[in-house]
Amino acid sequence: MLSRNVIDMPPFHVMEILERAQELGRAGRHIIHLEIGEPDYPTAPHICEAVSVALSAGETKYTHSQGIPQLREAIADNYNRKFGLNIEPGQIIVTSGTSPGMLLLFIALLERGDEVIMSNPHYACYPNFVRAMQAIPHFVYTKEEDGFILEPSEVFKAINSKTKAILINSPCNPTGQVMTAKQLVELAAIAADVPIISDEIYQGLVYEGEDHTILEYTDNAFVLNGFSKLYAMTGWRLGYLIIPKQYVRTLQKVQQNFFISTNSFVQHAGVAALTGPQDQVLEMVRTYDKRRRYMLKRIRDIGMKVRTPPMGAYYILADARQYGTSSLELSWRILEETGVAVTPGIDFGEGAEGYLRFSYANSIENISEGMDRLEKYLNG
Repeated sequence: MLSRNVIDMPPFHVMEILERAQELGRAGRHIIHLEIGEPDYPTAPHICEAVSVALSAGETKYTHSQGIPQLREAIADNYNRKFGLNIEPGQIIVTSGTSPGMLLLFIALLERGDEVIMSNPHYACYPNFVRAMQAIPHFVYTKEEDGFILEPSEVFKAINSKTKAILINSPCNPTGQVMTAKQLVELAAIAADVPIISDEIYQGLVYEGEDHTILEYTDNAFVLNGFSKLYAMTGWRLGYLIIPKQYVRTLQKVQQNFFISTNSFVQHAGVAALTGPQDQVLEMVRTYDKRRRYMLKRIRDIGMKVRTPPMGAYYILADARQYGTSSLELSWRILEETGVAVTPGIDFGEGAEGYLRFSYANSIENISEGMDRLEKYLNG
């Protein structure tokens, strides 16, 4: 008999949309992909070259369970330089992507019946990680007029004796919103005795406002980050955790038992990404910003509402309730009838039902054609 945690786990709808879109593409349909959160840029050549060099040098063995020293030093230096911190390489565990990092964290932090506060809408997989530990996601419903930001005052109301952590994501998937320094300061003060888990995978992809890390405002925090988004390395599966010193040994033991270590040669790619030329990153950020502005205007011209413009990541969450109450049904209908793949809001919780998430990690030409098809279908 399979675990109820697995049987009751909902599908990741965006992946099912993607898989169907790929099937239609193989059958000859011209599909416009506005659903998946994956950079359309290739990984930079100097990063690929670093892996080739590492493989030639025989870097194909187990590494230290926390990761190779060079990568942990590069990660610490990157955070320290950008945010004026004093992180030590020993506080870092390198993981095979941020999802295994999240799993490590929740294994270490949660027991049956514990609660993790998170926003609704939220990244689709967060509640499933929590429930896999037989713990409970405690949703705080956020307001669109506030950018769906997890307001500190509402977090304060939600904290109780079962609260084991507060999970935040900035820049945010699915909304593209960025928490301000003031909000992070307030949250850190409110949650003084509760650890904050900060998913910072979209850090660096900020177009309005300032880039921040929760570690600027509290030491009682765990940071999740990686190379997938900023360095166009989704398939490399390389992430990391930054951990308070007192928890490192516990997380290291979990890593040793469940994952042993992260791929050795891929870690050398991470070193090259952080220490090598940043030209492609800068180009990506400029290009995403242009696409963001273009897509936002087109979505609003079609008639969907975006009350708070996104400031980071590469997503726009648009109110499409005038076209139907089921975002899942609408997204499937759009895909089958127009060849445009978009993500149903229900993937991100009940707070996003009736909304559609659009990714602008695609060319202006494809975004333009996708918007043309949508406008004709929805308003024609």
